[in-house]
Amino acid sequence: MKQPLIGITADSEQPGGYSKFPWYALRQNYCSAVSAAGGVPIVLPHEPHLVDHYLGMIDGLVVSGGAFDVDPALFGATTRHATVSLKEGRTDFELRMTQGALAADKPVLGICGGQQLLAVALGGTLIQHIPDEVSNPLAHEQPNPRDQAGHDVTIKEGSLLHRITGATTAPVNSSHHQAVKSVPDNIVVDAVAPDGVIEGIEDPSRRFCIGVQWHPEFHISPADVRLFAAFIDACRKAA
Repeated sequence: MKQPLIGITADSEQPGGYSKFPWYALRQNYCSAVSAAGGVPIVLPHEPHLVDHYLGMIDGLVVSGGAFDVDPALFGATTRHATVSLKEGRTDFELRMTQGALAADKPVLGICGGQQLLAVALGGTLIQHIPDEVSNPLAHEQPNPRDQAGHDVTIKEGSLLHRITGATTAPVNSSHHQAVKSVPDNIVVDAVAPDGVIEGIEDPSRRFCIGVQWHPEFHISPADVRLFAAFIDACRKAA
């Protein structure tokens, strides 16, 4: 059986730490989760002129997370919260990749910041800083390690995420100060935190288009494993 080729977007860092020159970064478990589910992971450098070439190669796209935010101007905001941190080159590349994958109906899985970018690509908006816009919010930047659960989410019955996981609740980790605020009517909110923060979205009109606010690559629960398995299965069928 063909193993689908999965492009994973990388983070980018300025000089310091690993190198005195700009460098890319990606946690190994993004790749190992894809591999364990039957896919072949490749990391995508931020080369905008290669977007069409990348899209011609890959069978599916994982938009990874990172310690940065989507430019509020991209979803129509006229102000920028003081906590917002941009990586414009990364966002420009990821947005082009995501829009191209959606246009070609290639499976897309957005993770954490990748869900936020996916929401914007689909016409949604974002909460710029959860503590300023959500009453009595949970600790969405959890104090415990990221390979442990921070809170549970409620999964919408009848959604694709529900059919994949076979669950109406799941424990998830949490590492974000922004979140999806709104999505167009054709986009389904398929998971919500106890404080009302949107934790999952999907586009039922597409082959596979899901974003989750948590990091399923840590395989905290069977739901995470099943999500990657379903994504790779969709990529295999699309290949």
